[in-house]
Amino acid sequence: MSTCADQIKTTELKAKDYKSDTKPVWCPGCGDFGVLNAITKALAALQLPREDVAFVSGIGCSSRIPAYSAVYGFHGVHGRALPVASGLAVSRPDLTVLAAGGDGDGFSIGGNHFMHACRRNVNLTYLVMDNAVYGMTKGQASPTTESDWAGSKLTPEGPGLAQFQPLEIALSAGAPYIARCFSGDPNGLAQRLTEALAFPGFAFIQVLSPCVTYRPEQKEYKKLVHPGFEPTADRREAFMQLMDDDGFTTGVLYKADIPAYQPDRAEPSDLDTIARQFRVGEHGPKPVTNPYYPCSEAGCAVDPPVPED
Repeated sequence: MSTCADQIKTTELKAKDYKSDTKPVWCPGCGDFGVLNAITKALAALQLPREDVAFVSGIGCSSRIPAYSAVYGFHGVHGRALPVASGLAVSRPDLTVLAAGGDGDGFSIGGNHFMHACRRNVNLTYLVMDNAVYGMTKGQASPTTESDWAGSKLTPEGPGLAQFQPLEIALSAGAPYIARCFSGDPNGLAQRLTEALAFPGFAFIQVLSPCVTYRPEQKEYKKLVHPGFEPTADRREAFMQLMDDDGFTTGVLYKADIPAYQPDRAEPSDLDTIARQFRVGEHGPKPVTNPYYPCSEAGCAVDPPVPED
């Protein structure tokens, strides 16, 4: 006779089971709807227990996405999704950790974290919904905005800066799994995301996710995106593919067998030894206190001053 708990464990989870009851507040036509659908499909494909998945984000339109998922979520501060996600993945290796954000959150204020997350190769998946604009600040140019885009009142003649190239940066910094997808193909994105979540290491996916409100021309993305990347474990070959990339090529660019970061962990039996190193007293260090404040010899590393005659 099966118990209620057994039935819960054996019940197959559907994509809808990974969605929360919170209704997304994205604009109609936003590409992030497709990303949310792809995420829930990937989680269902892997049949991951909802309590074993942690979803971390920063700030921005796309960073609202953990609230729309029925897993543990952490809506952090601007640009800091990766430090939080990395710490979580290192301290709780039993969890599946997914970080998400936008191009401004991830490549501007969070750009330094992005590079070092690639280098550290912590076991987590990072999903960036790239629409080449700051939507929450009403159309501000972002790091991936074209240099001549004149759609913002802040930069009426275009930002005049070279575009940030996230795939090139990720490859240079050492990320072992790099891919680009399109939010208008949620099934294809779900397949890539399923692979990335199961990948043992740092997996980065750039998702072209149109902002139809401030970048209406991005409605044409569906006509522009095309498959073309061929997965390789050779960085030189991956760089050669990027030389011919028009910014709309999709697929897995790079996939290499590089051991994920494994921190040294103290055994529980060692915790007392570690704690003793910080105790004050006969068998511990003597703290340095204000030398002009009277203290006992046992609790002070500096002798009190001797009054002058």
